[in-house]
Amino acid sequence: MSSDRDPVIVAARRTPIGTRGRALARLRVEELAAPVIRATLADAADSAGSPVAVADVLLGNCMGPGGNPARVAALAAGLGAEIPGGTVDRQCGSGLAAILDAVTAIRAGDERARLAGGVESASTAPERSIDGAAYDRAPFAPAGFPDPDMPRAAEDLAAHDGISRSRQDAHAARSHARARAALATGRFDAELVPLEGLDHDDAIGGAERLLPRLPPLFADGSMTAGTATRIGDGAAIVLVAPAGAAAGLAVRATAVVGCDPALPGIGAAPAVSTALASAGVGVADVAAFEIVEAFAAQSLAVLDRLRIAEDDPRVCADGGALALGHPWGASGAVSVVRLFSRLVRSGAPAGTLGVAAASVGGGLGVAAVLEVVR
Repeated sequence: MSSDRDPVIVAARRTPIGTRGRALARLRVEELAAPVIRATLADAADSAGSPVAVADVLLGNCMGPGGNPARVAALAAGLGAEIPGGTVDRQCGSGLAAILDAVTAIRAGDERARLAGGVESASTAPERSIDGAAYDRAPFAPAGFPDPDMPRAAEDLAAHDGISRSRQDAHAARSHARARAALATGRFDAELVPLEGLDHDDAIGGAERLLPRLPPLFADGSMTAGTATRIGDGAAIVLVAPAGAAAGLAVRATAVVGCDPALPGIGAAPAVSTALASAGVGVADVAAFEIVEAFAAQSLAVLDRLRIAEDDPRVCADGGALALGHPWGASGAVSVVRLFSRLVRSGAPAGTLGVAAASVGGGLGVAAVLEVVR
């Protein structure tokens, strides 16, 4: 059972995820995040019966403009100059890591509510350069360590684990089919803050029909464009409050771990195992998993290590990042927003458990065990 000291996520919202270069492409990070901040605060006020004061805004971001996007977003949202902001970089685990930082601050004794989550505008990410030479990303590891790009790392993981092309295609197809069903029945509606006329995740479609015909991304490989997620623009934010503040998702246990930087895609598995052990529960006790699907091979490798069936209906029940898109620094927070909808908004009983997790470039894993409180 949740402890009476476990902070509680009492509100959770996100933008639709817009594929890079499409509907949300002109919006800067603060323009993505500010409307979601306001919507999350409005939801929290409705729940509490009065406005909720916040102590800080913590947002994950990977490839943005610098200048502390969380502080810029807080000001853009109208929170006032007295509210600070902090930006977290654990790459594609950043949004979840920012939520864990907010939880840690409250557990440490500063029992004021915090807004936390992630934001990424891949479409407006600046070009970086050293001595005039542009580069796509900073290193994930120092000289002397493996530092593969994420597609190459996923391909290497598929080969390492013997994950076939057919398993990858089936996993991606399942993600799209689940997301399409959720979209058709309105299961995303309550969590979304439409922007620029976009009211749904625009990567959701019938892509699974094309999967068997797509060529591999690497001549010696099995991964295709259909089994790799689409990079997106978006924001996802929750309000973390002290224990007892309201109904929501209590944060029972968290974990951030390291793993082999040559196979960074497996990081979510040891993170989930560590968090579950800390909570004193097992995989069988969890009703809902949201694990960021950066690549089908990577997602399957994590599920295999956790001994969860690849078609388990508890995992990304409404589709994962393979269907919804992957806005880097926001994706881990999207997972928490999805759990809030699947468990709190759906009326799951008190005590129901959920897990959010992400694997991270450079060899990291981030996870949280969450429990419905009412």
